Amino acid sequence: MAVLNKIRQRSVFLIIIIALALFSFVLADVLRNGGLSSDKSQTTVATVNGVDLDRTDFMTKVENARRNMGPNAPAGQAINAVYEQEVKRVLLEEQYEELGLTVQEAQLNDALSTNLAGNETFQDEAGRFSQAKLDEYIASIRANRQASQQWDDFVENTKKTILENTYFTMVKGGLASTLTEGEQEYRFENDKANLEFVFVPYTKIPDEEVPVTDGEIEAYIKDNKKEFEVAPQVDIQYVTISEKASQEDIDEAKTSIESLLKDTVEFNEVSKLNDTIAGFATTKDIEAFVNANSETAYQDTWMYKKDLPASIKDTIYNLSTGAIYGPYKVDNTFNLSKVVATRQMPDSAKVRHILIPTGLNPTDSITRTKEEAKVTADSLLAIVKTNRAKFPDLVKKHSSDVASIEKDGVYDFFPYNQMVPAFRDYSFEKNVGDMGVVETRFGYHLIEVLDQKNSQKVMKVATVSREIEASEKTMNNVFSEATNFEIDAQKGDFAETASAASLPLKPVNKIGKLDATIPGIGNNREIVKWAFEEETSVGDIKRFSTTDGYVVAQLTRKSPKGLMSIAEASSKVTPILKKEKKAAKIKESISATTLQEVASSQGVTVQTATAVTMASPTLPGAGSEPLVVGTAFGKKPGEETGLIVGEKGVYKVRVLALNPAPALDNYASYANQLNAKATPAVNGQIYTALKEAAEIEDNRANFF
Repeated sequence: MAVLNKIRQRSVFLIIIIALALFSFVLADVLRNGGLSSDKSQTTVATVNGVDLDRTDFMTKVENARRNMGPNAPAGQAINAVYEQEVKRVLLEEQYEELGLTVQEAQLNDALSTNLAGNETFQDEAGRFSQAKLDEYIASIRANRQASQQWDDFVENTKKTILENTYFTMVKGGLASTLTEGEQEYRFENDKANLEFVFVPYTKIPDEEVPVTDGEIEAYIKDNKKEFEVAPQVDIQYVTISEKASQEDIDEAKTSIESLLKDTVEFNEVSKLNDTIAGFATTKDIEAFVNANSETAYQDTWMYKKDLPASIKDTIYNLSTGAIYGPYKVDNTFNLSKVVATRQMPDSAKVRHILIPTGLNPTDSITRTKEEAKVTADSLLAIVKTNRAKFPDLVKKHSSDVASIEKDGVYDFFPYNQMVPAFRDYSFEKNVGDMGVVETRFGYHLIEVLDQKNSQKVMKVATVSREIEASEKTMNNVFSEATNFEIDAQKGDFAETASAASLPLKPVNKIGKLDATIPGIGNNREIVKWAFEEETSVGDIKRFSTTDGYVVAQLTRKSPKGLMSIAEASSKVTPILKKEKKAAKIKESISATTLQEVASSQGVTVQTATAVTMASPTLPGAGSEPLVVGTAFGKKPGEETGLIVGEKGVYKVRVLALNPAPALDNYASYANQLNAKATPAVNGQIYTALKEAAEIEDNRANFF
């Protein structure tokens, strides 16, 4: 009582404390989501040339995108798609404004009439687009807020499309190839040269003679910055500790499913008597038992041997009705299977049918209720029983199954599971020559079984299946193991701790700030965000929960936005610098002036190449050498080039003959050929160029 009195005395004080705690909790959440934050990165997804993409509007569009993509679409995929869409919108709108591009009313009307021409709502009696019908439609929806907004959105999207098409068409018009360029393309493809050349390959000089230093690599990176720019990246290494079932859990799961075989006795609280609950072996209601005790529902269907689980089909197929097989293990489940029934049945059937649907029948344009459709089907059955020759005519007059009307209602031999259940069962379980009426979701079918083949044994099998799950004890043990590993790794070396615990160490390099999937782990933004947090330093370790256990990760590298490191760029830069050094050495070693002298001094031979073109600059024994061939085409017959640094080595060339192709009256076809090559890529290239020239602050990583 003393405690209660003290609480009553301080009730106002306690209420204030609780209110402040709740307010701080709500305030923290608001700040975390950018509601009251002055930090622009928490309220703005991106800033494009000074234009902010507001978080609220952006995330609304992301939700719409996710709905369109489907329920399984990752959040990151939708965010990235909307981001590109919005950046493109801002950049193009800037271009429209700068160029003074607008959508005129006539343009909009033309576009709407084209887009809506195939819609019956906007057509006149002759099936042509009607402006009056469009005006009538717009007037009719203005009272409906949702429909009105959808129309306005459609109009705005149409305007955007018009502006975009106009802009890209203007750009493409300025990029059209000229007849002069067409002639040049013709010359590239058809002018031919015969050459003599000396080729001193870079492989003549061993790599050891041209070492490349880190300083040289660094200098090359700085001189070619654009090629080596990289976004922020991190490297991690991790171990996984899975919550997989222990042997004890597996044994318990097996015992549990075995217990379903026998009858059990339960005390009934209502009757105060013991009730006997039938087990799987004795139950009379197989379907109810399976649905009550299995994680997969009962399938009331005949199964051929090929349809039975591969690991047990040979055993089950030879069991008699009522026999039970199991428990048996498949993947991560224990199962019991019981043969419910067996019979002989064909594996394919041929039937003809007449479909009388409920609702409107497009064949005779009559609307029928369910009862009326049944009466019609029964009356047709009576007719064909008297005279089966009338079946094809009745199909054409009454059936609504468009797929079979042209074949007199016939479905040629089809497998067991192709048709809906009632149609399938009649086709396979009745005898050849039988006729009857069955109901499906499509309506009523008058069916005649025309033929069946390959009769064989089939069976109905009831299977009780249960997942093998980790127990609470196992999950607690796994949690302790993951926690202890995290603590031990923080005290010592991560790799050594993993080795001591017999846990495979998995490194993952070059993770981007917007990446969502980690190899070996799957989708896990939590790990990526942690690795990029300012507070996270190289060497830090953290444990994360996953769908099947835990991951303990260590950050091993953290690179800000900038240029590649020397180590990262080495594989690309080293071969380039080695080639440059080898070319210089080869050139230094050549003092001769003629092809023969050069060949003799370098221990190589003079080679020939005939009918070489600029479009296909291939030299025998060397491969594609555009610079070498291009240089040769700049010489006259009989002239020699100087030393040329090519792709595969150093060259010296003498032109034996130049054979220009005959002039054409018109080079339009070659100009058009160039246009056809360039046009498909223009739109993407324009956007890329605008994006590269823009100032963009990207905060996407803060929002997923």
